[in-house]
Amino acid sequence: MSLECSNPSFLPGPPLDRTTWEGWQRWCETRKDFIPAPVLTAEEFARMSRRQQRLYNLYRIATHSSLPIEATPMSERVANAVRARVEEGAFSHKAGTRGGIMVNGDGAQGKTETVCEAMALFMEEWLHLHNYMNPDAMPGTRDLVAPVAYVRCPVKATPISTCQRILDFYGEDYKGMRLEDLIRTVKTAIIEHATKALVIDDITRLKLHREADQDVLDLIREMMSMPVTLVLVGVGIPTSGLLRDGSRDPKTGEWIYPPVRDRGRSPNDHAASQHERRFQVVDMGPFRYGTAKEMKAWITHLRGLEGHMRLLADTKGMLTDGDMPEYLFRRTGGIVGVLEKLIQRGLRLAIEDGSERLTKCLLNQFTVTPGDMPDLDAASGEQPTIPPHEATAKKKPKGRNTVFDDVGPEAAGSAG
Repeated sequence: MSLECSNPSFLPGPPLDRTTWEGWQRWCETRKDFIPAPVLTAEEFARMSRRQQRLYNLYRIATHSSLPIEATPMSERVANAVRARVEEGAFSHKAGTRGGIMVNGDGAQGKTETVCEAMALFMEEWLHLHNYMNPDAMPGTRDLVAPVAYVRCPVKATPISTCQRILDFYGEDYKGMRLEDLIRTVKTAIIEHATKALVIDDITRLKLHREADQDVLDLIREMMSMPVTLVLVGVGIPTSGLLRDGSRDPKTGEWIYPPVRDRGRSPNDHAASQHERRFQVVDMGPFRYGTAKEMKAWITHLRGLEGHMRLLADTKGMLTDGDMPEYLFRRTGGIVGVLEKLIQRGLRLAIEDGSERLTKCLLNQFTVTPGDMPDLDAASGEQPTIPPHEATAKKKPKGRNTVFDDVGPEAAGSAG
């Protein structure tokens, strides 16, 4: 366990921004590189020096802050649907319109991570099949191969800002471009970078009560005429207006959109002659706790989390014994993001107070709030509904806990 070196192995590297090609590629390559802290018993921990104990505790905090995304029945269904849709478009030899897919669900359900993981797996396979080159490359064109592009919708989107977000991913220069030039450059970038899937996250930040939002929606629909599969991710898609003007195909269940009519702003002069646009809509909801099958799935998920917890006490059964599964469901509503925050904070308290156990008494001491998820935009409905909970008073400690104190270089130098 490399704890005494000048750069401990659990220290994070530079922050990753998946909305750029470099950041996306680095995330794909390193997303499984983190090695969690080793499991130690209380006796093994007691034999460490104070400096070693402190570093191990920090390593545990890093481990709990980096809990892997556990697959759920809901996430597996969504991931399979997204992969299938993207592969159907990528491996098609036809020149027609590619069908798109919308991933709908409330906040903190794990939609983004599920889609990103599915796209990372697709990209790895696609690059391997083509020897990491663009099979359609032409002399004088770009040599950057980006099978997947991931962007987040601006909070107040316009056709210009949406195009700029896409071009930012590729690192394209767009200074001084008009809308028509931006759209042309987006089309060129998607084709010449061999992009097969364009993921637009937080799509329901488009409220569609602004004229510019409708223009962006028209732009997105027209992108389906390009050789790329659109993957749109958002909260409350059925009520957002994204499905407006569409009709559900009674045979396939897909949403069909008529061609965009030229209202004087359409970037595609031939929009009226394009094929129908088809979107599949898949929902990703929380766990349920009403049937034996649903309870089993919830307990299986909790058991998986137990295996990632690093406490000095045996964590087996800590989340799954007795009425703990029911208690955790009441506290979280079955929302995986809320459960993660509850467990992470509880683990830190268990380390700080020396109990090294997650109990209902400990978890009752605090409440998970929307402030624990600052990356979710409240105005767009991205923050989840967290079951109310009144925190109980903490037990007064006998003395100040020094578990995270830095004992200084002198003690570190004498560590055995």
